[in-house]
Amino acid sequence: MTGIEDMQKFGKENLDVAMDNFGAYAKSMQAIAVELSDYTKKSMEDGAAAVESLMGAKSFDKAIEVQADYARTSFDGFVSQMSKIGEIYVDMARDAYKPFETVVTKAGK
Repeated sequence: MTGIEDMQKFGKENLDVAMDNFGAYAKSMQAIAVELSDYTKKSMEDGAAAVESLMGAKSFDKAIEVQADYARTSFDGFVSQMSKIGEIYVDMARDAYKPFETVVTKAGK
């Protein structure tokens, strides 16, 4: 009977690992959604402010300056945000691997 009990225990451990993994995945995806939502909101606000500044520009040179500043800050913000999201993905992959590492270590013993 120990063979059946071992199989049941192994199945339960694998199910627990899968559920833990799913929980970590859901948490990471929620963090990504929050980051993207915040970035979108800030991007829209910055775009509206840039348009307002462009409308108030008194000269062509000032309009070019406003546009260049907006392009620079927009690009820097995008790169920064994508770095944050990339870190979340790396953490998600690391967290997803941890439970399986434990199972593989146990199986090797």
